[in-house]
Amino acid sequence: MPPLFTPRLVLLPLSRAMLEQRLMRPSFDLRCETPQGALDVHFPPQWPGDPLPLYPALLAGLPPDQDELRLTFAVVTRAAPEAIGQIGTHAPPDDTGAVEIGYGLSPSARGRGYATEAVGALVQHLHGQERIRTVTAQTALGNRASERVLEKLGFVQTGLGWSPEDGDLTLWAH
Repeated sequence: MPPLFTPRLVLLPLSRAMLEQRLMRPSFDLRCETPQGALDVHFPPQWPGDPLPLYPALLAGLPPDQDELRLTFAVVTRAAPEAIGQIGTHAPPDDTGAVEIGYGLSPSARGRGYATEAVGALVQHLHGQERIRTVTAQTALGNRASERVLEKLGFVQTGLGWSPEDGDLTLWAH
């Protein structure tokens, strides 16, 4: 899968090499090939944040002939290539064509519009896929920063939910 480019970011498909390197060390540098040339990306210790405990299972579930996770990306700044977050889908689209996204940025990258830029690129890409009709998301109730990202991009609230990890949730669709 090719990377997704925005004015300030590149969304690099989460690769086997990224998973392996992060599980071996807290910080690393990795050369990532893109259609626009190679990027030498720095992956700091705070990357990827909350998803890190999932990496052993993701790596174990990656088929030997596949080098990337489908529709899961490292969010990387273009100016000084550094991984600042992760974004992607939680699972393939369901029978109705709905797919749920999740995203998170390092605390030092928040408040700069990066989340809006990354989510916008992913949503645009997903709506270009034949099987996808609706993109959904969930935010912890009261997480105004994440709610604002979705509102800016045209998501609408569709209801309330609950999860053991986050408690009360607001449900969104685009």
